Amino acid sequence: MLLWENMLKMTRDNKHPNIQIDATNLNYCSDIMRAISHPLRLKILSFIDNEKKTNVNKIYNTLKLEQSITSQHLKILRDNELVISEREGKYIFYRINYEKIIHVNTVINQFYQK
Repeated sequence: MLLWENMLKMTRDNKHPNIQIDATNLNYCSDIMRAISHPLRLKILSFIDNEKKTNVNKIYNTLKLEQSITSQHLKILRDNELVISEREGKYIFYRINYEKIIHVNTVINQFYQK
């Protein structure tokens, strides 16, 4: 039995019929949390935050990472809308998507306050 099936069974057993778990939203949220929680991605996010706007070359050279690994992690951050990429000539620059970060932080805080 899957975890969410166990959770639904528990809510029925505990007589909380109004609790519903949306598997799509749960997967989406877990992807974002996984993206944020990786130590290397946290370093990359912190670096981009300090620089305000930077390109992949500066990220991997400064953090002493492989270019391919840096690109893979940036793709995950982009796919989860945690960074915004902008092409300028032959370079792609990255900046933090603060709106998304604030939203994620708000949702997490609301969850823990209940």
